[in-house]
Amino acid sequence: MSAGLLSRSLTLAAALATALAPAAMGQRLTGAGATFPNPIYTKWFDAYKQKTGIQINYQSIGSGGGIRQFTEGTVDFGATDGPMNDQQIEAVRGNVVHIPTVIGAVVLTYNLPTLGQTQLRLDGATIVDMFLGRITKWNDRRIAALNPGVKLPDIDLIIVHRSDGSGTTYVFTDYLTKTSREWKDKAGYATSVNWPVGLGGKGNEGVTQQVKQVEGAIGYVELIYAEANKLPFALLKNSAGNFVAPSLAGATAAASGAKLKAGTDFRVSITNAAGADVYPITSFTWLLVPADGKDPVKAAQIRDFLTWMISDEAQAMAQQLSYAPLPADVRKLVADRIRALKAAGKPIPG
Repeated sequence: MSAGLLSRSLTLAAALATALAPAAMGQRLTGAGATFPNPIYTKWFDAYKQKTGIQINYQSIGSGGGIRQFTEGTVDFGATDGPMNDQQIEAVRGNVVHIPTVIGAVVLTYNLPTLGQTQLRLDGATIVDMFLGRITKWNDRRIAALNPGVKLPDIDLIIVHRSDGSGTTYVFTDYLTKTSREWKDKAGYATSVNWPVGLGGKGNEGVTQQVKQVEGAIGYVELIYAEANKLPFALLKNSAGNFVAPSLAGATAAASGAKLKAGTDFRVSITNAAGADVYPITSFTWLLVPADGKDPVKAAQIRDFLTWMISDEAQAMAQQLSYAPLPADVRKLVADRIRALKAAGKPIPG
């Protein structure tokens, strides 16, 4: 090859590389946040890459971290199980939309091998006493009163809670706050609270492993983590007075009772909802996306993913991992919000 031809070839290759670089970079989205929905997000992002070639890199770092990284603009989207508060929304100048993705259940999982297949029954008041450090033994009379005929072991009750900023903590403490005025005054509800007692674990994964390794431990995790590790979880007394297990039907019933109007920002609590079959520690989980994105290419990719995410195909995947799909009326409202997303102040092209 002559020097002139080689030079022209190299120039053409460089031009092609320059032209293709933005497109290649546009094939990748980044997100970070909640561990609660990480199993379904992992499944969705893999399936979506197979369908479209769009790679979505997601870091399961907890809801607090997801809100922080979204606020700092270091990710394309955040994820949280506890919605941003008004102050956090002000920090991003209101440029955020909460998009509900699925509905999940937080369970009380425990390590009591002597009980075999017997499922414990717990109510809000007893759970509060446990997490305030008032109940320190498993054969405490308050637990026994809820579980007649069950031989409870005379061993220490060890609390395990999240050590990181966590939407799972937000959901759990939101439920405790609705159950107990004392809990509301002493600890409150947030992605991170001052725990009176207990051991800390990072992420749903960390709490699950602590419970799994320590006999007598009890902690709160998203349902799929207890199921995947073959750990038992308690039946909880709901607002109707019934002891219920977490179920897709119970989670959907909690969400269906939420009164959402057109234009909603979806920041709604559905813990301790009314209904005979409702599981009481249930919540939406949300993606945090810009209402008005800077990059039209990425804004279009986010919009297209969200549109697929609320499809029958994607929502059916949620049920396989013990998440409840969004009710039809909620999906319609979500679709309306997705269509209203903008980029650089204009409707998203495409």
